[in-house]
Amino acid sequence: MQISLIRHGRSSYNEMRPLSSNQFSDWVRGYDQGGVEEEEEYPSETLQRVMEAKLVVTSDLKRAKHSASLLGIETSLENALFREVELPELSILSPPMNPSVWAIVFRCLWFAGYSKNCESYRHAKRRAKKASQVLMDYAKKHESVALIGHGFFNQLIANELRKHGWEGKKRSDKKHWSCTTYFLENRVIETERVL
Repeated sequence: MQISLIRHGRSSYNEMRPLSSNQFSDWVRGYDQGGVEEEEEYPSETLQRVMEAKLVVTSDLKRAKHSASLLGIETSLENALFREVELPELSILSPPMNPSVWAIVFRCLWFAGYSKNCESYRHAKRRAKKASQVLMDYAKKHESVALIGHGFFNQLIANELRKHGWEGKKRSDKKHWSCTTYFLENRVIETERVL
């Protein structure tokens, strides 16, 4: 069985001017509502895993769904369970900063336990546990499953898959369009064949 975790493409929302912390919350909403940029070509491993998959699942965020369509997926199963972990909101006095800097600041605060208006780290880990179980159930039924999701949440899912004996990279690839695949041999079926 195999489960491939694919990160969506690069966002078409590319507003990168310096922002206040309050403006950053609006920026995140714009990012979540945007699609992704079309590429001239896509990574061959990603295309291969998508073609092999008997079931393709996406998060319900537009950038994941749009990525699926650009990879040629006509039908996929959409589920909010697989959406990216949100960033907290915080209004502080500071000089305007680039959105990528704010993302790092807010993610660090989130790891430290700050989760105003978003799920906590503990809750995100519980959701990843549930999401990994859903993917494992799909893999039992379909043998090969691909998830088009998000960098950070894909990593939380990967951690859970490895805890359940799935083999693959310790860290899922975080580049846009990247694919990290986890495998599990069906030992029960192999044992039955030997008997």
